[in-house]
Amino acid sequence: MFIYVGCRTTRERNARGDGINVYGVDARTGRMSHVQRVDGLVNPSFLALSKRQDFLYCVHGDTDQVSAFRVNPDGTLVYLNSQSTQGHNPAHLAVSPEGGFLLVSNHYSGSVVVLPILPSGELGELCDKVLTEGPIGPHRVEQKGPKPHFNPFDPSGNWVVVPDKGLDRIFTYRFDAVAGKLHPAPCPFAYTRKGAGPRHVAFHPVLPLVYSVNELDSTVTTYTLSVDNGALVPQQVVSALPESFTGDSTAAEIEVDRAGRFLYASNRGSDTIATFSIDQQTGWLSFLGATPTKGRTPRFFALAPDGKLMYVANEDSDSIVVFSVDPHTGALTETGQVIETGSPVCMVFAEPRT
Repeated sequence: MFIYVGCRTTRERNARGDGINVYGVDARTGRMSHVQRVDGLVNPSFLALSKRQDFLYCVHGDTDQVSAFRVNPDGTLVYLNSQSTQGHNPAHLAVSPEGGFLLVSNHYSGSVVVLPILPSGELGELCDKVLTEGPIGPHRVEQKGPKPHFNPFDPSGNWVVVPDKGLDRIFTYRFDAVAGKLHPAPCPFAYTRKGAGPRHVAFHPVLPLVYSVNELDSTVTTYTLSVDNGALVPQQVVSALPESFTGDSTAAEIEVDRAGRFLYASNRGSDTIATFSIDQQTGWLSFLGATPTKGRTPRFFALAPDGKLMYVANEDSDSIVVFSVDPHTGALTETGQVIETGSPVCMVFAEPRT
């Protein structure tokens, strides 16, 4: 297996990263070994692989660019091309289920855009743009305008769910994979609490549920998702912080394990990963505890494809810390493996190809 790590690079972000780093992973131990560094890139943050894992795409934070790379059988990357997202600070990207388009959220421009993926793996020029609109939230610093931050497809592939941190809304779109167009769902958005700042979402693998991690108030909200009309209906809100934590913290990443039994969310400030159990009938969450990440500012984390390990990217302490995952309790335990890399902010996993 290979892991691709995006690392911020610019002085404006107080970054110490050097581009995209490629690591090989030992299938038995999970240990990482460095394979390649793709430098000369500006803030390669969120990454996405094509369906066949033969191409990798990245957004360049604080710019208007997204780039394409060919993935060689040995895991190394070869740059193909870049295109403009016609917006500022692209923050997330997702490949459409059939593989023909790339969707990108422009965080500072309040837009979600679509770019075609050519047979060569290169990106074509933008073919659609939609704006997230509505009244801004009450936070004077973080909610000065629309701020879409995430745009994944739901498990059915029919709906694109877009949390907007600036508007305290989560938008839903139907994607036309023939024309490459986004269309608002019949129920186009759901409200969050004022000042919640929804950032990322995760889907239950079986139940029709969406979980939103809310950056500004460090909570997680459970929503039902209608597969018929894309409607999101809130069911529950829980804190991602332990009751004993009294400082300042913002939430960042969220993930559900592949069995749908546990949910994890990261806290920047308390520097922990919160663990929740998921009720198998209702999908509601119960807080189990928060595990220190052994670093500062866990902006991102990811479960390995087999679910046995979690890799936590501590952005401000320049480290990826590896934890084992108890399959029965969901508990995280340090493995002792720490990879030093500057300002890591995203990672994706790829299986080796022949």
